[in-house]
Amino acid sequence: MRRFDDLTEQEVLALAISSEEEDGRIYTDYAAHLRADYPDTAAMFDDMAAEEDGHRRALIDRHVARFGDHIPYLTRHEVRGAPRPHEGRRATGRGIDAIREQAKRMEADAARFYRAAAARSTDAATRRLLGDLAMAEAGHLRAADTIVAKRLPDDRRDTEDADRRRRFVLQVIQPGLVGLMDGSVSTLAPVFAAAFATHQPWNAFLVGLAASIGAGISMGFAEALADDGKLSGRGAPLLRGVVCGAMTTAGGIGHTLPFLIADFWTATVVAGIVVLLELSAIAWIQYRYMDTPPVSAAAKVMLGGALVLAAGILIGSG
Repeated sequence: MRRFDDLTEQEVLALAISSEEEDGRIYTDYAAHLRADYPDTAAMFDDMAAEEDGHRRALIDRHVARFGDHIPYLTRHEVRGAPRPHEGRRATGRGIDAIREQAKRMEADAARFYRAAAARSTDAATRRLLGDLAMAEAGHLRAADTIVAKRLPDDRRDTEDADRRRRFVLQVIQPGLVGLMDGSVSTLAPVFAAAFATHQPWNAFLVGLAASIGAGISMGFAEALADDGKLSGRGAPLLRGVVCGAMTTAGGIGHTLPFLIADFWTATVVAGIVVLLELSAIAWIQYRYMDTPPVSAAAKVMLGGALVLAAGILIGSG
């Protein structure tokens, strides 16, 4: 990998051109990714891509005037000290907030790079060139702020954020909560029935493990196959199925693991404590994301869990 200090003035300009081109493509990708769900933010990235293209054309014109038509191929991936390569499409998988933060880092990195390059140059012409680039990036930052203000006034930003939260609840929280409730509550009866029927913690552990994994697989398929998400807006069925299945298994495994303890009563008490924690977590999620009153959420969950637990104990003790 080459050092920035070793680049010629022409190579510095070529590096700036390729960086502007890459950033413009990233902004275009962000716009395409967000357009269906977040049209205002997508329009913002369209404008930022257009700004990058204007900088690219200006840089190319300067290169042609100073060095001719041939632009050396040089990217920031090849130069130590250049603006760090950006995540590009990888940021899209982490949501709109991650994309916005990535865009801010891209602009800040470019401006900082050009300022540092201008400060270290001792050649008057090179220093002037790098200074012009630093000013261009600073202007781009100001332009980006203007674009944000135009495209995303407070009401539109709030609307997009509310939509993002709704999608997160529909696509992750809701199927996860359904799975956690099913795994935590439905497996109580077979686990505690096996425990009290045999007084052998290992038997209860095996029953709980089988019930948790079986329920996780069943709930995962049921969630994925029940709704393709196109009309309901609940998102990709595969994601919902994986979340639901994983949380179902986790809910059952939680109060199953204590039965690895050899002493029956110790294992039972610890499992009971875990059950209380699981039911409390369910009530908190309902309160936090479903706007369910906390007392109502806790009462319903605790009542249901207590009934299932009691049924398991009675059946096992009979």
